[in-house]
Amino acid sequence: MSRQVFFYDVPDRFVAGTVGLPGRRSFYLQATAAGRTTSVALEKTQVAALAERIDELLDEVVRRSGGNAPVPAVSPAELTDTAPLEMPVEEEFRVGTMALAWDGEDERMIVEAQALVELEADSEEDLADAEERLLQDDENGPPMLRVRLTGTMARAFAKRALEVVNAGRPPCPLCSLPLDPEGHVCPRQNGYRRGA
Repeated sequence: MSRQVFFYDVPDRFVAGTVGLPGRRSFYLQATAAGRTTSVALEKTQVAALAERIDELLDEVVRRSGGNAPVPAVSPAELTDTAPLEMPVEEEFRVGTMALAWDGEDERMIVEAQALVELEADSEEDLADAEERLLQDDENGPPMLRVRLTGTMARAFAKRALEVVNAGRPPCPLCSLPLDPEGHVCPRQNGYRRGA
């Protein structure tokens, strides 16, 4: 069986979103185009890292082009997308590895998210070799979501993704761990419960 690649070349919509209540949210990337939707699950930290790296890469593209690249400095207001994920959310896979690139010829951001795969090896070196072979295997590699975005769409994705990440539970002012509505055991308070 050949590798499954969910490919979207400038989708109608590409967003990060959540399902569930703060503290119990599940995070997803979701691409939609031509009546089809692909949803992949990932961790909150992966969403934050992806958004930050997209912004950094876009800033570098603008810098290297001398400001001539079709990339806005900030997300245009007209592209603000606050709609929820398309329902039902059917998870294709859980994301393990992500990659970003800028296609200078077509002026497109390329986002790749590959499925989490468990590998066994006798040493760290063997594990690294096995990971590299698997990721490079176009025929039998893990399932992948590949999305090509304009610079404007990528900026809008990053803005929404960071908003989604920051919409969770507020941090404790002492230890920065998330506060539950009923409070939490704060390590900076020597284990005493701190209210929300």
